[in-house]
This record gives sequence, structure tokens and C-alpha cells, in this order.
Amino acid sequence: MQTRVQGTTMPVLEVQLDPNESVYSESGELSWMTGSIQMSTHTQMGGGGGLFGVLKRVAGGGSIFMTEYRAYQYPGEVAFATKLPGHIVPIELGQGPEYLVHRHGFLCATPEVTIGVGFQQSLGAGIFGGDGFLLQKIGGRGTAWLELSGELIVKNLAPGETLRVHPGHVGAFQSSVSFQITTVPGIKNMIFGGDGLFLAVMTGPGAVWLQTLPISRLAHQIGEYLPRTEARQTTAAGLGGGLLGGIVGSILDGER
Repeated sequence: MQTRVQGTTMPVLEVQLDPNESVYSESGELSWMTGSIQMSTHTQMGGGGGLFGVLKRVAGGGSIFMTEYRAYQYPGEVAFATKLPGHIVPIELGQGPEYLVHRHGFLCATPEVTIGVGFQQSLGAGIFGGDGFLLQKIGGRGTAWLELSGELIVKNLAPGETLRVHPGHVGAFQSSVSFQITTVPGIKNMIFGGDGLFLAVMTGPGAVWLQTLPISRLAHQIGEYLPRTEARQTTAAGLGGGLLGGIVGSILDGER
């Protein structure tokens, strides 16, 4: 197997497969492939926890189906492009820690890599469209490729070193990093604070990949150019960290 990442702003991962080699992704991630590649759809790949693992993945907002791309009699190529401007990052698994990745970060992987829900927490009706905050856990053995949006900043945290991050900027991190969601105290911060209501507290040791373009923030910026009704719906979904509608919704949800 040989791989290469082409492009800059909107990169694409091209995977050259020898006969009987394969990679898999969630359904709908394919960009293109040669005629020698065969597709097959499964409910799980890489020993991903059986039916219970599938149900957890779906409950967390993932796809019920995974698609395998395999070269049978002849070599072939399959490609996966990013959905947003950003970077494609390879991670090697099996010799070190597992990884936790933001909900849209998994692009594709070799067959023995596993994917499941690693962290899930409700952040109120107004934040992240009411879906809460989800991290996928990537483990097993092999290579996985992650899709991180915007510019990529890597922080190597020393033991005990702490970093506080807006949740949307959390791209990926090693499982050795301690992670929790905390609230910003004070009613003024809740209503007027531009940085939102929640922060992710990350404590080393381990590597953290931060993304500068959270999908939620991009959607909010686009919403400002939509017709008023559509923009109001986008704002109400809480796609920006400091939106008044999203914050008020979170406060009310917390009082129920």
C-alpha cells in the first residue's frame, strides 16, 4: 500500500492498493476510485464491538454502515477528499496510545483499525445543534487518516500541563491526555462572553491537535448571509460558541 496527500487548501488522500489490500471509511466518503476496486458495505469493520458497538456509534451521530474498498485481481486506487479546507493527518496505531477525534474527523483506515464512541456529553439545547459534544475513539492496529479543518496546531503537553480549549477547536488527541468539559462560571460570561459557555480542559502527558476552523463556527458565519428566517434557525442551533440564542437555550435546558 502506498499513499499520498495531494493539494493544499482542500487536500485529497490517494491510496494505491495492491491485490487483496483494502481500506474502509464511513459510507459516503468516497471521492473516486479505479475500475479494479471493489466496494462492499458492512455494519462494522476492524472488530468494532459487534452490534453494541454499532448502536453506540449510531447513537453518537455516526453512520451505521462502513464501506470497504478492496483491490482484488489487480492494483487500484481509491481517493478521499476533505469536506472543508484543512489537513489530512495519518496516525499509526498498535504501538502506542489510542486517539480521540472530533465527531467528523475520521476519514478512512486500514482493516484492523477500530472506531467507536470515546466521549459524549450533552452541552444543552443551544450548543452544537443540540447534539452535544462527541469524540470518536480510534484504536486497533494499522493506519488511520484524520480530517482536521482549518490550520493545524500541535501541542505536546508535559505531565500535569493543562490547556483550556473551546470544544470546537479540539481536533484530536492521544488517549493519555486527560479530558473533561467544564462550564465558564458567572452569568456575565454565559450571556455576554464571546468565548461561549463551555471549555474543554486537557491535561498531559500527550499530543493534542487543534483545528482553527470548527464546523460550528463556519456554519454560523455562513448563516449571517442567509435570508433572515434561515439565519435565525442557524443561530438558534447554537453553531457559534458565543451566540445569545444558543447560550440562553443552554441555560434553560440546564434548569429543566
